[in-house]
Amino acid sequence: MASLANKPLHPFWVIVNKEIRDYVSSWRFVILLVLILLTCFGSLYTSITNLGKSIKADDPDGAFFFLKLFTVSDGSLPPFHVFIGFLGPLLGIALGFDAINSEQHAGTLSRVMAQPIHRDYLINAKFVAALIVIGTLFFALGFMVMGLGLFIVGIPPTAGEFLRILFFLLLSVLYVAFWLNLSILFSIRFKQAATSALTAIAIWLFFTVFYQIIVNLIARAIIPDGASSPQQMMAYQNLVMNMLRIVPSQLYSDATTTLLMPSVRSLGPLTMEQVYSAIPSPLPLGQSLLLVWPQLTGLIAATVLCFAISYYLFMRKEIRSR
Repeated sequence: MASLANKPLHPFWVIVNKEIRDYVSSWRFVILLVLILLTCFGSLYTSITNLGKSIKADDPDGAFFFLKLFTVSDGSLPPFHVFIGFLGPLLGIALGFDAINSEQHAGTLSRVMAQPIHRDYLINAKFVAALIVIGTLFFALGFMVMGLGLFIVGIPPTAGEFLRILFFLLLSVLYVAFWLNLSILFSIRFKQAATSALTAIAIWLFFTVFYQIIVNLIARAIIPDGASSPQQMMAYQNLVMNMLRIVPSQLYSDATTTLLMPSVRSLGPLTMEQVYSAIPSPLPLGQSLLLVWPQLTGLIAATVLCFAISYYLFMRKEIRSR
């Protein structure tokens, strides 16, 4: 037993521990953590004060009282999942925009690579360490919201609600992991940390603000007038929605809305016949997961693609000592 206790850590986990300490002790992480905590408490206060108003007799989500902590808002502040969708990318970008180029600029990258460790340990450890920090933060926030809601409201979550919240937190970690990998990719591609940070933020702003404006302009140009048939209008609406679903934030929004609002039965336009024949009842968790499976697959594919490109560029990168 003593020999196992004194066994040194694997070099990969040594780098992971070092990166976690660097992330947690950095000022940018502390500032983002305070910002996320403030918005979290603000959205929680808004949801708790408006829980009674949100419950109606004809509300299909009325039975899922605990999920409303993450979705209810009075309009003054967005709900919890909207805040995560907005601030999460900034957290991923902040943890990854200088992952490689800052060490290369400081001359520490060549020293690390001179050690008897595999080259891919470094980039893998940076991603794993940042993912551990993000996952710990989000799950701590999620359980804190549930704990405060349980303490204030006094109603415990059901098993279905608890599982839906867990899947929502996992989805949030996956969503931020995409932006983390994208920022790491730019930190490998560009020599200056400021350039990689500005590029990642520019892409985030484009997909958050300007892309939807462009899609709306295209929709106005291609959608026919009111004399068109309902089938044509449905086809054009599907085209617009598919164009919006290229954006990771839209995939995240669709998936979180479906998980946290069990009454959502479709993520696309419905005909009058489908609406008339639909039963306004919540979906079970398995059916909700099947409904968001395309969005989940898209986020996983985008995250894996960014990591694969980063891995390839880093393995082929020329590292010189200063």
